[in-house]
Order: sequence, then C-alpha cells, then structure tokens
Amino acid sequence: MRDDPRIAGLLRLVTLASRPPAGAGRIAVALGLGLTTHLIFAAAVLAMIAAMFFGMSESFGRVPHPWAWLANAALIVQFPLAHSFLLTRSGGQLLARLIPGPHGATLATTTYALIASLQLLALFTLWTPSGVIWWRADGPLFWLICAAYGGAWLLLIKASFDAGAEVQSGALGWMSLMARIAPRFPDMPTRGLFRVIRQPIYMAFALTLWTVPVWTPDQLVLALSFTAYCLLAPRLKERRFEQRYGARFARYRARVPYALPHFRRRHPDAQ
Repeated sequence: MRDDPRIAGLLRLVTLASRPPAGAGRIAVALGLGLTTHLIFAAAVLAMIAAMFFGMSESFGRVPHPWAWLANAALIVQFPLAHSFLLTRSGGQLLARLIPGPHGATLATTTYALIASLQLLALFTLWTPSGVIWWRADGPLFWLICAAYGGAWLLLIKASFDAGAEVQSGALGWMSLMARIAPRFPDMPTRGLFRVIRQPIYMAFALTLWTVPVWTPDQLVLALSFTAYCLLAPRLKERRFEQRYGARFARYRARVPYALPHFRRRHPDAQ
C-alpha cells in the first residue's frame, strides 16, 4: 500500500505536518485556514447532496419571481467562471496574494479549495426554488435511484482520491506550511478510475446531477448547465497537462478515452 503514490504522498505529507518545525505564528495560520477550509468544504458537500436529492426544491433563497431566475443563473455562472479563472496563471498569481504575508503562495491550493467551497455553498443554499415539482420517485424505484445517486457520489470520492486527495481537499497547502516545505503536487493521475477515462472527477459529478429522485425545472437547468461545464472545462485542464507533461500526456491521451470508457471485446485469437 505504501508503494502506491496516491497513498505514499499523502502519508508523507501527514507525517511531516504532524511534526512541524517551530513557528507558532506559521502553525496558527496553517491550522486556522486548514480548519476553516475543511469545515466549509464539508458544509458545501452536504448542501450539494441534500439540495440535489430534493431536486433543488428546498433551499434558503427567497428572491421574488421572475427575478429569482436571474439570481439563480448568477449562482450557476459564478462557479465555473471563477473556478476556471483561478486555474490560469493569472488566477494562480492572484491566489498567492490573497493571504497577506509570506505564506500566500504555499497556501494557494488551500485558498483555492476554500473559494470553491464557498461558491458551492452559496449556490446550493441561496438558490430560490421555483416551487414546481415535475416528478418524484416512490416505491422500489425511489430506492433504486437513491442507490444510483449514492453510487455516483462514491465514484466522485474515488476519483478525487485517485487524482490526489491532498489537492482535492485543500490539505496540500496548509499541511505544507505546517511542515515548512514547498507544496509537492501529485504526479499526473493515471491510476484507478483514470485508467478508464481521463476525466473521472467531472464525469462522476455529472452523474450526481442526473441520478436524483426528484425532478424540477430547477434541477434540469442545473444539470444541463453543469453537464456542459463538465464536458468542456476539462479541455482547459488538458492544455495545462500538455504543457506540463508533454509526450507522456500525449501517450496517455491516445490510450485512454476522454469521458466515456471503451468497452472493446477481446478477440478470441488475441494473445
């Protein structure tokens, strides 16, 4: 298990962070931002799970109609725009400056996770429901859809682990600061679900959008919008991978499909 780089890198980071060099101020900043990020991250995930389970029909938004649709559209758009911008070179430079003092660059990945979590929390708690419910599953079908919904979330968790749990959770930045080391990003992900498709995180998230037991106009708008984002946004990510990994990524891209797995029947004469 320790030979698996997904586990080895995480264990190394946790071990170093658990024995931090002296520096009370540095440790306080790291722990404070880390705790805040993980609490808001957890709240955002729970809000997503609950809101979509009810087809976006239960939330705290109370904008009067028809203005509610404009407010909801703004909530949808703000996530992909900021999320994608912060992954650019200019966005990375901004992230490094958001935390005052000498630790902004080290904490950039944690700051990024915190901003993304706040964006998602706002989307799923401030949404104004339309009040229209088209369809609600019941009986055995309800439990079947619930199982599919839970399975989609488990796939998302697995894909996030395969990509590097320390990066996806925001732990890389604050733990690196605790250990007083430069953040070390995981290698290009090719294990686990990344053996099957190149974008398992985006595709697993898309699955969560369509496996809900309650359907409303709200859920349909959300599902269509974010599915389009899940199909298009990874193109930008792959451009960064081309620049970073070169021929290695080109070989991986040629071998592994983008979003849908290949189910090829093995020829009986194949060795």
